[in-house]
Amino acid sequence: MRTLVARLDSDGDVLLAGPAIRAAAAAGEVVLLCGPAGVQAAELLPGVGRVLEWECPWIANPAPEVRDVDAVTAWLRGIRADVALVLTSFHQSPLPLALVLRLAGVPRIAARSIDYPGSLLDVRLTDDPDIPEAQRALQVAQAVGFELPAGDDGRLAVKTPPASPVNGRYVVVHPGATAPSRTWSEDRWAKAVVALTAAGHRVVVTGGPGETELTGHVAGACGIDLGGRTTFRELAGVLAAAEAVVVGNTGPAHLAAAVGTPVVSLFSPVVPAARWAPHGRHVLLGDQNAPCRDSRARDCPVPGHPCLDLVEPAQVVTAVAEVTA
Repeated sequence: MRTLVARLDSDGDVLLAGPAIRAAAAAGEVVLLCGPAGVQAAELLPGVGRVLEWECPWIANPAPEVRDVDAVTAWLRGIRADVALVLTSFHQSPLPLALVLRLAGVPRIAARSIDYPGSLLDVRLTDDPDIPEAQRALQVAQAVGFELPAGDDGRLAVKTPPASPVNGRYVVVHPGATAPSRTWSEDRWAKAVVALTAAGHRVVVTGGPGETELTGHVAGACGIDLGGRTTFRELAGVLAAAEAVVVGNTGPAHLAAAVGTPVVSLFSPVVPAARWAPHGRHVLLGDQNAPCRDSRARDCPVPGHPCLDLVEPAQVVTAVAEVTA
């Protein structure tokens, strides 16, 4: 049995597909189709046999042009998948990819779709429950007949990461996010580092290669700045050794959950926490009933970013104490 699992979004989304992938892997080989922003997470997932990268024109932002559909179809036909699981968020349709997979000759295709799929889906889940995203994805795999192996509790998981380069006890602060609406303002992050240090914590500040100016500002004179100095796999090791991770709604929040580290989540309600909160021990900070609720905005539509910027650094210190108690 060869299963093609498609999750065409970014790192956090791919990590949330992990339980569904492990269920499919219990029945045979899994080929994971993901976007460029999800490859580094895909390579960490247990159960993935092969990773294929495709910048999908109806998922990627900014979107590439639609071109050479015949070549993509031929490429997917070459996988010779027995079944495909098309995993999407609640605001995405699986049907464009299902059409391409059908043209590629995949004999059985499963997805969640509130739209009429015609002959594009063989297994269709029509509901859209307000449950954690990882569970929604797992239900698609279960609808095909895949189940988690004995002893698998369905939590997020990654392959064993390398040891952290930082010795001793520390708290991680990760200030960056691909969507500005989903994280705290940088001065708030900097003040939180000072407050955590004053409370007796060593603070490690992490970020990607394009976030070094941000992490340098946030770390200031108190924090250890690792911005741009770790791969995604090495970041997993840094998070795994931390007492807690303070982060916005972004991929490293789910990576922290996957390595079993508790999360203090600065969570903007632009997407529902019931679906996207960290899939493990966590505390949510932020007004979940703010005017931006469910807007899916990338930039905050409300002046002053009140859903998060009304959170005080002292609340972060209290939340860290709560999750590490």
